[in-house]
Amino acid sequence: MKAEVSEKLQIICDHCGDVCHDKPIIHADKHFCCEGCQTVYEILSEKDLCTYYDISEKAGISLKNRNYGERFAFLDNAEIAEQVLSFVDKDIAKVSFFIPTIHCSSCIWLLENLYKLREGVHYSRVNFVKKELSITFNPAVLSLRTLAELLATVGYAPEINTDTLQPKAVQAEQRTLFLKIGVAGFCLGNIMLFSFPDYLAMQGWANENYGVFFAFMSILISIPLVFYSGSAYFVSAYQSLKTGIINLDVPISLGIAVLWGRSLYEILTFTGAGYLDSLAGLIFFLLCGRWFQSKTYESMSYERDYKSYLPLAVTVEGGISKLIAQLVKGEKIYIKNQEIIPADSRLESEEAMIDYSFVTGESQLIRKQKGDYIFAGAKHEGSTIVLEVDKPTSQSYLTQLWNNQEFRKVTTDTTLQRISLLFSRYFTHLTLTIALLTALYWAWADPSKIWNAVTAVLIIACPCALSLATPFTFGNAMRILGRNHFYLKNADLIATLAEVNHLIFDKTGTLTSPQEATLEFVGTPLLPEEQNALQSLASHSTHPLSRRIARYNPDALREEVQQFQEQVGRGIQGVVKGKRYSLGNAIWVGAALPQEGAVGVAIDGVFRGYFMLQHQYRKGIESTMHTLRQSSYTLSLISGDHAQEHQNLKTLLGENATILFEQSPIDKLEYVKTQTDKPKQITMMVGDGLNDAGALQRSHVGVAVAEDTNTFTPACDAILAGSDFTQLPTFLQFAKKSIQAVQWGFWLSVVYNVIGLSFAISGNLSPLFAAIFMPLSSASVVIFAVVSTNLMAKKMKLL
Repeated sequence: MKAEVSEKLQIICDHCGDVCHDKPIIHADKHFCCEGCQTVYEILSEKDLCTYYDISEKAGISLKNRNYGERFAFLDNAEIAEQVLSFVDKDIAKVSFFIPTIHCSSCIWLLENLYKLREGVHYSRVNFVKKELSITFNPAVLSLRTLAELLATVGYAPEINTDTLQPKAVQAEQRTLFLKIGVAGFCLGNIMLFSFPDYLAMQGWANENYGVFFAFMSILISIPLVFYSGSAYFVSAYQSLKTGIINLDVPISLGIAVLWGRSLYEILTFTGAGYLDSLAGLIFFLLCGRWFQSKTYESMSYERDYKSYLPLAVTVEGGISKLIAQLVKGEKIYIKNQEIIPADSRLESEEAMIDYSFVTGESQLIRKQKGDYIFAGAKHEGSTIVLEVDKPTSQSYLTQLWNNQEFRKVTTDTTLQRISLLFSRYFTHLTLTIALLTALYWAWADPSKIWNAVTAVLIIACPCALSLATPFTFGNAMRILGRNHFYLKNADLIATLAEVNHLIFDKTGTLTSPQEATLEFVGTPLLPEEQNALQSLASHSTHPLSRRIARYNPDALREEVQQFQEQVGRGIQGVVKGKRYSLGNAIWVGAALPQEGAVGVAIDGVFRGYFMLQHQYRKGIESTMHTLRQSSYTLSLISGDHAQEHQNLKTLLGENATILFEQSPIDKLEYVKTQTDKPKQITMMVGDGLNDAGALQRSHVGVAVAEDTNTFTPACDAILAGSDFTQLPTFLQFAKKSIQAVQWGFWLSVVYNVIGLSFAISGNLSPLFAAIFMPLSSASVVIFAVVSTNLMAKKMKLL
């Protein structure tokens, strides 16, 4: 047999950019890592769509080890298809798919040219931020299943699960806010247009004939401005006064009312032009600040529940796809490789390999035998298995866990919120007192100045700059954190992050990296030819552990395997160059193995050792934990894994850290609840799986670590990309710096108010200048917020 030489020079796939570990496939002078990538290239080449590669080099999605098979067969079910489609008629249908693999301009270009790939597609449009693809097609020519399979074929498989079909609450509040901003902007533009004669001090026929008309038109336009766009401030002020609390909206609404009232008085009495343009600018910028405050990363989902994790449908007897909500006890279901088990069931097949990591936190594959009970949420790896449903999805353990009343989110008032509340309470009282004293003084000194002085005081003392300091500082800080792959649910979380003093970590997938897990061989060292033979043997099996062993050494030579045998639940064996190789459980290889998940190795009946999957800690984790300890954070770890790593973790987290192993989701929830309920404890739970969902919800701040921020993450307050986990101390420090920036903004606003009030009280500041200075002060605070946070971020190397 001719020997093959392993080349050290790496060959890159011309479609996806991955390294071609095995012998590359060569087609049209191009190299491909797998047949899937070659197929996509051929499709694009045939349809003259290779511009895809010109826009972004090697932009394709790797299709190695991706077998979609019957994955979208459930879309042939008319009832399911009806739920997925947003509109359907005889010859036209519309659908929106979530495509997590959209990542660059080439993706957008290709997906928006789908009509060139397949007849029946009329139109397609990408929403890059939400990673959504909207398609209009002819259902008489192209079925929904075929459409989904077409996308999967070119590397853009849509993600369709139960959660995507749940009716979403319409974001009426957000839509109303946009409408109010639009109305305020319209009013601002038109009132400024009507005010041009006043700006230019125009005299003569035009101003005399149209000045009054323009002024009354401005009053007309100001009605929706005040009573629609500005209504939220009046409602908020009324509700706060009703409960005996004075918030910042009270003086803001007072300032709006005074500015509008003074403008009406001047225009109707023909004593002035009023200040409606300044009023429109004020309301417009206030609403922009409110929008910035409420703006979140809409491409992320923070409110996910167990439904996001379960499949939409499952195959039942007869090969029919059935909605999981319709499953009943005793029904047989068929689960394919990598599919999620949607209901608590008993195994009917002889064997199954189950991954419970998202439910229990235990990272190892568990071997189940016929008759064993399997909980919903487990992922199956291997050939198709048959199960009998014991409980419907709505009554499963996973559902009961999620619906636990302890999953409620804990809220706490931050120091900043308490200071803001205290400030707003006294600010209004102080403003009204100053206005009254001003009126009394000028009533005695010069009654003609009372109205101007009091109006100027009420306008200049409006805390608009103060109300903008927090949202714009936090909004910009949230944007900066997002650029570093730390995505917050809302900007207000920054204040809570700054006060966190107890960090609680999960282990698997949080401190360890799934992508860096290594397969290790423990035992008598294997010779190169033995290693080649074992990997060749493993490549003949579809078992998940066999597939990992087959990829153990990318440079291994493939040998011919004779007399291959596989016994479900035990192992595989075969003859390579006259020697019999065996891979399997303890009975199969005739020796004791250390734990579940280990794969024994025997050669010619002699036990040589075993393969074990070892999870590796994230790179830089030691310095990260050291920094957190030095910053006086209390550290804890709660894990569903066994205690083998106890000593390593004690060294990593410190001697004073609490470390708990073999913790169920309920155990994790109870521990976090206990810590959260302690006085002066602000907890942050950092986890990655559904088993951490309760703890994430019960902590003050729940951070879900995700290797891919577009795939499933449990309900949380923030999503942190696993690749940036080691930056966690920097993010926490940046949150504290952001609070300082808000405080500086507060003082800037206070200084502005003191200076402005001194001029207003003296009678030297007309309402016109007060109305001009008010939006200018707001703009200065906004600029200060953005500049100060950007400077801090650059200093901390976040920009």
